[in-house]
Amino acid sequence: MSVFNILLIILLVLVVILGVLYFFGRKAQKKQAAQQEQMEAMKQTVSMLIIDKKMMKIKESGLPQMVIDQTPKLMRRTKLPIVKAKVGPRVMTLVADAKIFDLIPVKKEVKATVSGIYITEVRGVRGPLETPPKKKKGLFARFRKDKTEEKTAAPAKSGKAAKSKK
Repeated sequence: MSVFNILLIILLVLVVILGVLYFFGRKAQKKQAAQQEQMEAMKQTVSMLIIDKKMMKIKESGLPQMVIDQTPKLMRRTKLPIVKAKVGPRVMTLVADAKIFDLIPVKKEVKATVSGIYITEVRGVRGPLETPPKKKKGLFARFRKDKTEEKTAAPAKSGKAAKSKK
């Protein structure tokens, strides 16, 4: 076989793989949209006192056994954002959305939008919530910033030096 035939076979296999991924991606996207609609229909605003929040495996989280049984096997190994909160007189274990997990304050009262056992949105009862401090930049981002500052600072220094010589 020539090199051209081998490259053609590899290209054909890649096209088939991309087609399959596209098909399954669209199917998953439709399923996610249906789940999002269902969550929007079931959401309630509840006032709660946050006791604790952690990233935990679902088996260690203290969620009901029925919830653990319904989760896919691969999801059971991953860590979820788990929140323990006092809702009225009951202490409940809830799952938070990953986007808002950092915003949830510990040992404070909040108004949360809850859909089943899933926290989708959080607002402070007494004023706005504190935003967490921004994460540090990576090593490469710092170098890029330093280089751009040097480029902009270099002409300014030469301009000042020229003025001081006059």
